[in-house]
Amino acid sequence: MNILITGANGLLGVHAVRQLVAQHQVHALVHSAPLEPVAGVTYHVTDLSVDWSTESLPDALDAVIHLAQSSRFREFPEQTMDVFGVNVASTARLLDYARLCGARHFILASSGGVYGAGDEAFKENSLIPHHGQLGYYLGSKLCAEVLAQNYSSLMNVAVLRFFFMYGEGQKRSMLVPRLIDNVMAGQPITLQGEDGIKINPIHVSDAVAALDHCLGLEGSHTFNVAGSEVMSLRDIAETIGRAVGRAPVFKVEDSEPRHLIANIDALRESLIAPRVSFAQGILELIS
Repeated sequence: MNILITGANGLLGVHAVRQLVAQHQVHALVHSAPLEPVAGVTYHVTDLSVDWSTESLPDALDAVIHLAQSSRFREFPEQTMDVFGVNVASTARLLDYARLCGARHFILASSGGVYGAGDEAFKENSLIPHHGQLGYYLGSKLCAEVLAQNYSSLMNVAVLRFFFMYGEGQKRSMLVPRLIDNVMAGQPITLQGEDGIKINPIHVSDAVAALDHCLGLEGSHTFNVAGSEVMSLRDIAETIGRAVGRAPVFKVEDSEPRHLIANIDALRESLIAPRVSFAQGILELIS
């Protein structure tokens, strides 16, 4: 296939490009030139947060994989236009570009955060909270989903809602690397309630496998992409502690935990069954 992938410098993008280029022709949209470009990949440096053009991109494609997200997502309201440009406006432009290029597949990276929080595992058809409760970043991801789903009659559209992905090369500010650093430094980990929130994190290699399988999928679908193990924050920190040989320090708050757990029945049935255990996956993040 001839594939265009955005966000190719991000955690998922880097790992996806490395796998896809072995079998496909890959064009990668990046905000800046990669420090370690992948051999065989054609890179296009493009700032998706501003007005940009598709003129330098291929005239014909089989698939567009839109993984890019704004790095300014925590800076509300100062950087709302950056978030909107990358998450919403560029989605609209890429969808139209995919249509004009004759692409058969459009894959959009969204977030499990669009479900809010709850005690039960969320299914793909679970109710979405009132949009004003999501916040600007998650609201923008939901807007992108709606735009993409409108193209379902024109191409195969897959919306992937990722839950707490982790893996080699991830920014240390993200949840799992940050927890590792805190445990190793003896810094307290704050828990909501006795055990903290419950999540089911997924290793990036399993996320790439799900992404790859979407390229052979007919029809339009939405999938939760998360791991097989439901773990509390206490469980996660204690697993890290065993790996690094240091007991974690906890600070327990008297508050209700806001769980974010994915039901992955559809993922297992149509794409992949996650294979990497959390205990195994974190080893590559421990230095």
